[in-house]
Amino acid sequence: MPILEATNITQKFRSGDRKLTVLDQINFKITAGTTCSIVGPSGSGKTTLLGLCAGLDRPTQGEVELNGIALAPLSEDERARVRNKYVGFVFQTFQLVPTLTALENVMVPMELRGQGTKVVRREAAALLTEVGLKGRLNHYPAQLSGGEQQRVAIARAFINKPKILFADEPTGNLDAETGATIEKLLFNLNKDNGTTLMLVTHDLSLAEQCRRTIYIKNGRIDKDESSEPVNMEPIND
Repeated sequence: MPILEATNITQKFRSGDRKLTVLDQINFKITAGTTCSIVGPSGSGKTTLLGLCAGLDRPTQGEVELNGIALAPLSEDERARVRNKYVGFVFQTFQLVPTLTALENVMVPMELRGQGTKVVRREAAALLTEVGLKGRLNHYPAQLSGGEQQRVAIARAFINKPKILFADEPTGNLDAETGATIEKLLFNLNKDNGTTLMLVTHDLSLAEQCRRTIYIKNGRIDKDESSEPVNMEPIND
């Protein structure tokens, strides 16, 4: 069973008297544990597609199944519970809570589950150490560089041990050197935890590091390229 399946996804928005079709009949399946990039020109619907796959919104038509769960019939609260249980999300703009320390920001998803603070604090500290922020646990976002804030966001995304991590332009606001560090961190965490990684990017060099790349153009899949190994059945003479 795939970790993610999109079937006939169409998304339309109203602009004045017109309806704009942002996504049109999108179909794909994502294998658990793989890495997949979504690329395409600005306005092609990449971020909209990522949000639908993560259950942040409902499509106008079609269905998304996440870990075997159909998202469309669920209420907002039910989709939030699915996200909290199975999904990690890394945003381009970090989305950290400014009044919380790095440690407290990482703890948020698990506290929403009602887990004990002591255990969560220990796990959050271990993750921040893993992403190279051992000495920055008690710093607030304003006291951290952009790269450090993105590391906090990544640690927060992994605290609930997600089945799938969605990343929207995770290096878009970072300089080249810091971006390369974040890229390496994402792929290492994917490898070490077996978490499926699906990311939106304009950076083709980042996209090429993924085992699969889906190209979106004018709201439709233009190309779907994969380097996934193919299991071939032996031929018996």
